[in-house]
Amino acid sequence: MAELLFEIRSEEIPARMQERAAEELCGALAKALADGGLPAQEIDALVTPRRLVVFGQGILVQQPDRTEERKGPRLGAPEKALAGFLKGAGLESIEQAELRETAKGSFYFSVRRIPGLPATEVLPDILLRVLRAQSWPKSMRWAENQFRWVRPIHGILALFDGKPLAGSLDLGQDAIDFEGTTCGHVFMAPGAFPVRDFADYREKLRAAKVVVDGAERREMITAAALALAEEEGLQLKQDEGLLREVSGLVEWPVVLMGKIDRRFLSLPREVLSTSMKVHQKYFTLLDADGDVAERFLLVADKETADQGATIRAGNERVLRARLSDAEFFWEQDRKRRLDTRVADLDAIVFHAKLGSMLEKAMRLQDLARDLAQRLALDETETAARAGLLAKADLTTDMVGEFPELQGIMGRYYALHDGEAPALAEALATHYAPQGPGDGCPQAPVSVALALADKLDSLVGFFAIGEKPTGSRDPFGLRRAALGIIRLIVENNLRLPLLTVLSQAMGHYGRRISGGPDLPDEVLDFLADRLKIALRDQGVRHDLIAAVFATRGPAGEREDDLVRILSRVAALETFLASDDGANILVAYRRAANIARIESKKDGRSYDGELRADLLVAEEERDLVDCLQTAGTDSDACLQEEDFAGAMSALARLRKPVDAFFDEVTVNAEDAALRENRLFLLSRIETILDRVADFSKVEG
Repeated sequence: MAELLFEIRSEEIPARMQERAAEELCGALAKALADGGLPAQEIDALVTPRRLVVFGQGILVQQPDRTEERKGPRLGAPEKALAGFLKGAGLESIEQAELRETAKGSFYFSVRRIPGLPATEVLPDILLRVLRAQSWPKSMRWAENQFRWVRPIHGILALFDGKPLAGSLDLGQDAIDFEGTTCGHVFMAPGAFPVRDFADYREKLRAAKVVVDGAERREMITAAALALAEEEGLQLKQDEGLLREVSGLVEWPVVLMGKIDRRFLSLPREVLSTSMKVHQKYFTLLDADGDVAERFLLVADKETADQGATIRAGNERVLRARLSDAEFFWEQDRKRRLDTRVADLDAIVFHAKLGSMLEKAMRLQDLARDLAQRLALDETETAARAGLLAKADLTTDMVGEFPELQGIMGRYYALHDGEAPALAEALATHYAPQGPGDGCPQAPVSVALALADKLDSLVGFFAIGEKPTGSRDPFGLRRAALGIIRLIVENNLRLPLLTVLSQAMGHYGRRISGGPDLPDEVLDFLADRLKIALRDQGVRHDLIAAVFATRGPAGEREDDLVRILSRVAALETFLASDDGANILVAYRRAANIARIESKKDGRSYDGELRADLLVAEEERDLVDCLQTAGTDSDACLQEEDFAGAMSALARLRKPVDAFFDEVTVNAEDAALRENRLFLLSRIETILDRVADFSKVEG
């Protein structure tokens, strides 16, 4: 067993591509080694801005021998057939073949034993195939070469069992030979040096100012950043995304602290932190009050003789220019009220088939008002005005420069204009929640606007056929659906979703023609998202489906999410009991018999029972119990006492068992048989008022 070390050195690989590239290279090489008869016991990959590294352990030094068999003609076949078989198998005479008895007679077989090749002969070709197959979101050619890679390649290290492999990457006009050496940090230790194995490679690279492990670089950055912040009595604003990105920009992280000009601290804190993060990749520091401090942290990629003074000064100068631009945008934007910007939204396209952002703003105004009225809010007109102004900040210079601040800047500009604080807060939070870790709005106006925004998008995109597929969701409709679910459930909102979805569709007017089935289609999509949202909580998806499939007295669908979840919880408890399990078995037995007989007879059995045909005592008892259980469960359902409804159903267990034990459904008397099938259908009907038990699995 031996170790393989493979390193591709190049110019800077974009940070956002690094982790996926390492995973792909590791997976592809593991598969290629296994296919080549040299599987690795362990394989892993690391990446820095200038090198992609994969190393495997426990690899055979030689392929195992293998046997290749070929079936030939049967015994007694013509000479011509035998000659063709011998030639194809590389045999000189038929005596060299094996004669075997099979189920179809005696046949000749050639058996060729192929010795395994040394790994050193096989590995170069495997490595080159994997390297050439590596995919990138964007790639390039360089010089006169035809080979494509994310950035120009400078060198390739390929070691197996401590020795360099013989291989060469043909670039067309040029070639890069495999080497047994690597290079250190491009600025501080650019010289080449030989390595023996991965442990030696890692140790010597560290001595040459390269930390090859991304996790270790992140730890170094975090430790240094926390130490510097503590020295100044400040707190580091944690940002895992920025940390991962910055660690992908450096091979030898050096954390430095810079200073922000005090005049810029009057800017909104989000402007300061976003400008530093997005444009400069700086970390924000907070003071004891949680405000942005007049210090920031940057991560350099080298040590300098002046302890980073020149780097620090240069970054402070660049940040000063950036924040001067932000200061200008802040001052200019506040010269116009948000409500005067609404008309400018007509120049921004929401979607070619769904109109402009101005049209969306008008819809949000109406839908937010509808929702506020339905939720019995005192601030109905505040919610409507919030809908009208929700997208107005998209026309500001600040949001044009920092799209990440849309909504947030709307709050600042609304407060500056003297709008109601509830309206301003709604503007800031109407995109939330955008993920599992994002907070959910709680204030009434904020909830109404956030719901309106997501419902409008969901209905509109479904109406024009832009629905999510298994691999595509370009408009974030899954995220919008999960946001709707969280807004309703976490705020315990009692909303008839089908009615609300119809209202949202109506506000599009002639812009869309989704048809009367569109609300049901969107509700089905929300049901699927609800199953996923509750899966991590251990709630069974089939129980949610069973409750969603229930119909009211007039055939209406269940569309109140809060009520649905209460119903699911009661159903889960009921089915976990012996009574529930037995009722489920009885339901299936009744449903199966009714379905089979309906199919055989070509008719349904949902007619009225005839009392004079209830000849068996078990029939009469079951009918009486069904009447009582149905009445009691309906009363409980009206009061939303779902546990009580389930308890009423549990009383059916004994009479149903007795019926199936003592009564023959398919009686010889046709009228008696029909009446008993009607009775089975009534069992289904009564139970389906609580949940569609046909959807329950297991």
